[in-house]
Amino acid sequence: QVQLVESGGGLVQTGGSLRLSCTASGRTFSAYAMGWFRQAPGKEREFVSSIRWSRGSTNYADSVKGRFTISREIRTYTIYLQMNMLKPEDTAVYYCAAHRTGATEYDAWGQGTQVTVSS
Repeated sequence: QVQLVESGGGLVQTGGSLRLSCTASGRTFSAYAMGWFRQAPGKEREFVSSIRWSRGSTNYADSVKGRFTISREIRTYTIYLQMNMLKPEDTAVYYCAAHRTGATEYDAWGQGTQVTVSS
């Protein structure tokens, strides 16, 4: 059984920064990729960013390109999302997700962490 535990959310003013962390645990955990999604009130969950575990290649939603940076720490199965120049429209619950090896899609999810950007 895999567990994804996020941390780092909070309240910040427009233009501020936050860093989210997510650590995966589980004896047999192996990932093809890990990523971040978000869901704002009244909206569907949307993709934010992902990182291929072996290559380290990254992908971003257009809305966060140039402001957010995803990175990974291989030894601890941790990913980070550095969020800079935050905007009120970034307010959402942010979820960490893992596309485990052998799966066809993201199949493990964290509990979510709230990010609120005040104007």
